[in-house]
Amino acid sequence: MMVTDHINFQPGNPLVGPNDESIGPRFVAMEDAYDLILQELIEVTAAELSIPLHKGVYLATLGPSFETPAEIRAFKQWGADAVGMSVVPEVIIAKHCGLRIACIAAITNDAAGLSQEKITHEGTLQFGDIAARKLIKLIPEFISKFNDAVG
Repeated sequence: MMVTDHINFQPGNPLVGPNDESIGPRFVAMEDAYDLILQELIEVTAAELSIPLHKGVYLATLGPSFETPAEIRAFKQWGADAVGMSVVPEVIIAKHCGLRIACIAAITNDAAGLSQEKITHEGTLQFGDIAARKLIKLIPEFISKFNDAVG
């Protein structure tokens, strides 16, 4: 899934603490965290490679436990399309540093309560491997297209 926005449900923020103004300002605007031009380039690349690519809002939790069915229902009402334990701190730091951001999240399982299948770490690893094979094709091609575009 290409992340188009996120919800930070983690208990902290990586920018808490002393700020180095040479890297970026203390308070970072996040309304445009995900670069629309990069998203479009990823979308085109995925289509050319016949890789299905959903778009959506990513909600970050602390983990390391999987969510409960009640949490998933609540997160869905908040507008989340996927839930995970990473992405958001990295995006906040990248935005703080003034970097352009594009994000692909490998969706490895249906959330709790959305399937009869039990969620396991082993299953996550198995489907992560499948997603990795697609990403191994997508990312280098995206980088090549990006390099061609910026000259």
